[in-house]
Amino acid sequence: MLRRATGLFGRSILAAKSRSFSTDLPAAQTADASFVEAWKKVAPNSEPPKTPLAFMQPRPPTPSSIPTKLTVNFVLPYASELSGKEVDMVIIPATTGQMGVLPGHVATIAELKPGVFSVHEGDKVTKYFISSGFAFIHANSFADIIAVEAVPLDQIDAALVQKGLADFTQKLSSATTELEKAEAQIGIDVHSALNSAITG
Repeated sequence: MLRRATGLFGRSILAAKSRSFSTDLPAAQTADASFVEAWKKVAPNSEPPKTPLAFMQPRPPTPSSIPTKLTVNFVLPYASELSGKEVDMVIIPATTGQMGVLPGHVATIAELKPGVFSVHEGDKVTKYFISSGFAFIHANSFADIIAVEAVPLDQIDAALVQKGLADFTQKLSSATTELEKAEAQIGIDVHSALNSAITG
């Protein structure tokens, strides 16, 4: 049994060594040749439709030395808050805890929870409250922060946060179905995080 387990483990390590990482792949765009070839067999008289790859810009190459700035893109479903902004550091509210990201950070994908997202640019710190989302940290010192909802921290009304927290606490105590309980708990979690963000 042990020999079999070590054999399987050894094979998985060899497979991992032969598989390339995203940072090893070329930064230049490559055509989706197999799709175009298959399309020409089916419909030789019409141009193939564009694939998602056609709309993506080439990934910047990974620099040989660590850059001095982190390039941040911060987007919401309806707006782009930051686009290609060079900053010193960002701190994101990951589900695993607060995560500071500096230039040269290891490539990471993190799920975001309700909390404060702060952008550090010299002595200036801009803070946003985000509801949820994902952070994609790339090896080339680029960070893409995608949030479902965000608002600058200085635009949050503390009185409305307290009222919302009280309302959702009351809804949780009077909830009769699992759905009502779940909705009320989400409201409490978000308003508690808002309250913590305001009180600091």
